Amino acid sequence: MEEFLSWLAVERGRSINTLAAYRRDLAAYAEFLTGRKVALGAVTEPVVEDYLAFLRAAGRAPSSNARALVAVRSLHRFLADEGLALVDPTGDIGGPRVPAGLPKALSEEEVGSLLDAVVGSDPVARRDRAILEVLYGTGLRISELVGLSLGDVALDDGVLRAFGKGAKERMVPVGRMARQALADWLARSGRGALVPDRWARRGDAEAVFLNTRGGRLSRQGAWGIVRGYGDKVGLGDRLTPHVLRHSCATHMLDHGADIRAVQELLGHASISTTQVYTRVSTERLRVVYESAHPRARVP
Repeated sequence: MEEFLSWLAVERGRSINTLAAYRRDLAAYAEFLTGRKVALGAVTEPVVEDYLAFLRAAGRAPSSNARALVAVRSLHRFLADEGLALVDPTGDIGGPRVPAGLPKALSEEEVGSLLDAVVGSDPVARRDRAILEVLYGTGLRISELVGLSLGDVALDDGVLRAFGKGAKERMVPVGRMARQALADWLARSGRGALVPDRWARRGDAEAVFLNTRGGRLSRQGAWGIVRGYGDKVGLGDRLTPHVLRHSCATHMLDHGADIRAVQELLGHASISTTQVYTRVSTERLRVVYESAHPRARVP
């Protein structure tokens, strides 16, 4: 399994978060096999089907079971390709049906209330305002946001460079409000006020977003900042960093953006991933229909 994870990292360029998810799923699979005294190389199709039944009986979400099967299937395919196993026992196993979920986008008014919740001009307020404005204004993933380095941001050109899944690089435009928030944060009285006398870790000096101790802001730290302001305006569990990404895409499509442009902005490898946003706004569909169909227009 460790050899497989190393292959994922080196040959396939999988991110740290993806590798961590694979490791958790494969550790649970290894525990299951150990409990049934089945060696990895001796796994058969019925054993894998028993494992999926075991996951379903544990009450896990279908999406979690589907992700676990991807990890298990990838492992066995790797073993077969490398000659470490005679066959791939997962070849004929179908994946669990996962109900199609819709992104839980905020309304534009809710986003406005969230952004207005950051008050003050102290360094922490400047940082938090920039985080919220950039997440909503660019649709970045939270890992892409905290991974930004100073060299990735070109405010004069209104763009930043993001590294998405699989270390894929893309250029992302930064709108007026997000650009202003970033400029305020990157000023000497913003980010400069949190710069420590001595950097604790290599790479922290280049980080765009810093924590109050002067280190690179972590994914968990940024997540907590977003949720904190969500609680402040009454959004509670509805708000996560990914909801701001959903909201960015949904609102752009609401205002007539081309779906291919939104795909490029979000860094989706497949247009089918982006198309889920086209089903979000039934209100948009109703308005367009009533304005365009001759038998639907109000006199």
